[in-house]
Amino acid sequence: MTHKIWFRTAVAIIFSLLIIRLFMEVQGIFSPIVVVVQTIFLPLLLGGVLFYLTRPILYFLEEKGFPKWSAILAIFILLGVLIWLFYILIAPIVASQINSFVNNAPGIIRSAEEYGRSLLSQRENLPDSVREQANSIAGQFSDWASNVGSWIVSFLTGLVSGVLTLILVPFFLVYILIDHQKFAPFVAHFFTGERRTWIRKTLHDVDEILKAYIVGQLFVSLSVGAMLLIGYLLIGLDYAFLLALIGVATNIIPFLGPYLAVIPALIIALVQDPIMALYVAIIMIVAQQIEGNLITPNIMGNALNVHPLTVITIILAAGNIAGIWGIILAVPFYAVLKVIVTNIYEKREEITRTARTDLY
Repeated sequence: MTHKIWFRTAVAIIFSLLIIRLFMEVQGIFSPIVVVVQTIFLPLLLGGVLFYLTRPILYFLEEKGFPKWSAILAIFILLGVLIWLFYILIAPIVASQINSFVNNAPGIIRSAEEYGRSLLSQRENLPDSVREQANSIAGQFSDWASNVGSWIVSFLTGLVSGVLTLILVPFFLVYILIDHQKFAPFVAHFFTGERRTWIRKTLHDVDEILKAYIVGQLFVSLSVGAMLLIGYLLIGLDYAFLLALIGVATNIIPFLGPYLAVIPALIIALVQDPIMALYVAIIMIVAQQIEGNLITPNIMGNALNVHPLTVITIILAAGNIAGIWGIILAVPFYAVLKVIVTNIYEKREEITRTARTDLY
């Protein structure tokens, strides 16, 4: 019985649960480690993203005969130029729109409340179940509106803290660019024979899936943001640059991102002119169709091969477990886990086939 797959799987699950339980009981011991991980998590994550974006440039320059240090220096010069261009071309517009939005926030909130009350005043004509939900929303709306100001302050405070954290990103990026080729051999040297080959293949597959996801998702987000910006400028929507940047940020979340991006745009459009909301909805539908049918299939292809329903389930579950970071990281984490499990399954199948061949 001990050789049965189901028995080994059950034992593995039981031991995993016991380890998790023991970790929860003594988690205070690991609190310093948790603090260190939380401190370096964001810079390391952004450094990893920049690594996948700049690695092709590094390889290209090295193929042209550039020493590694000069290729890395060229990459940082290029990043500096891009940041400088953003600072002189886009940052002033965005800063102006943020200041305007903060100054006009009370009026926007009042207008949104009026629209909400107008819609809720029609709740008597709704079915009982819908009316109960409307009453619940009405009770929470005033609390939400009163907290908007504190949310804005918290957001700006977090933004400043995030900017200070970003100072560490270049250091992580430099060391990742220098030593990234040493990681797979370092891990594989703990194994021998076919296991070492399997480890190298698995790490290569994980690297490929992360590259496809990061590069593809960023390109998709920028493309959708550009389409939203063009559409918003054409209809004369207020805070067009700011709303387009929100669209870029929310599109980092697969599948649900475009729908999240339209919410603030619809609110601004309703306050500015109700007919604008219709235009915003049309722009979002057009951008979503172009992204879903043209951009994503051609850029990312079937690299992840994850069903949309699975994506939604993963995002919702991860959001409840780990908040915003869970939402952002859930899909790539699932894709990496899927690659590892697939490679394990393929290796077991290969061993089984070999054993059957030797038997006969």
